[in-house]
Amino acid sequence: MPDLAATREPAPALSGARQLAASLPIRTASSGTQIAIPILAVEATGDVALGAGLVALALLPSIIAAPLVGALLDRAKRPRVLMLASAAGTAVAYGIAAALGPLPVWVVAAALVISGLLTPFGFGGLSSYVAQPGSDARRAYALDALSYNVSGVAGPAAVAVLAPLLGARAALIAMAVIALGSLIAYPLMAMPSRRAEAEGLWSSMAAGIAALTTRRSLAVVTLSGTLVELGRGIMPIAAIGIALATTGDASTSAVIVAAFAVGALLGAALEPLRPQWLSPQATMGVGFALTGLATLVAALDLGFAWTVALVALSGLCTAAPTAAMLLLRRSESPEAVVGQVFTVGSALRVAASATGTAIAGALAGAEPLVLLAGSGVGWLAGAAVMLAFPRRRPAK
Repeated sequence: MPDLAATREPAPALSGARQLAASLPIRTASSGTQIAIPILAVEATGDVALGAGLVALALLPSIIAAPLVGALLDRAKRPRVLMLASAAGTAVAYGIAAALGPLPVWVVAAALVISGLLTPFGFGGLSSYVAQPGSDARRAYALDALSYNVSGVAGPAAVAVLAPLLGARAALIAMAVIALGSLIAYPLMAMPSRRAEAEGLWSSMAAGIAALTTRRSLAVVTLSGTLVELGRGIMPIAAIGIALATTGDASTSAVIVAAFAVGALLGAALEPLRPQWLSPQATMGVGFALTGLATLVAALDLGFAWTVALVALSGLCTAAPTAAMLLLRRSESPEAVVGQVFTVGSALRVAASATGTAIAGALAGAEPLVLLAGSGVGWLAGAAVMLAFPRRRPAK
């Protein structure tokens, strides 16, 4: 049966709608699950540490699985089948996790490990298909950045509404149902085969790692994107300290975190309309630098309202460099390892964000504005790395 989505390029608006429809369900479910799991753990067992451990089990396996997932997608004759199977497996895993309490912890833990192993399919793996030959790649990756931001807000927001009303178990079941939406949405998006020359799977994986580490342009983009996620991971913990110091209420930290998310969401929505003034590599460097500078100014103790406003501004500045990063991943990747570049790059960013959160947690007794400044330094470090991107000679 022919792949109708891949036989012709639909109108840009329709293509963009299909892209968002394909990417939003699985990413929304994943981001919401990370919030629902610890709430359910507290409801079912009263153990906060267990909730944190289960979230880690849902995230960390993606780092291990990413090279293999990328290699499988690069070699698959019908990658859509793998994508559909991964979405179904993720939904089942979330459904099992929702039974924490009736089911023993080890069963839920195993299910979440499986979901973590499948995560690279719906994140970096899906991103590797958004820009097909003949399409507007810049617009496609701007929409992909929008997808990440929308899902990052929508998932936790859905859990925040459902958990108080129906309980965390129902919220997690809802995330499983949302993940199943990908089974309907994936066929709408073109996922043509990139099948490489006959080569062993392990050799193919090695080629992907080699491209990421020895191809200077890819190595710089990957390192830059990883460092800024380290900074992003610090911010939520810094926000808790700032909220306690200024309002006495830790829950107020959600206002700071939400301000960043809303700023990023607005920037991503406007990004497809923005004129292209700079090259993608310059856009990455300048955008990450502006994010870092806005964060540093937010750390100057100007008052809670100014902190919120400046954090929102820093989020706004992330949209353009994130879209540029995704575009560079595709343009700088050898065709045979595109999937691996996207899945490994995405997994490294997840790991860096988790590491930033862990570092900030270990330093939770420090001055929270200093922690927020540390977040800004992470963004500036990512911007500085882009100075090492290889210069291109202009075409004659």
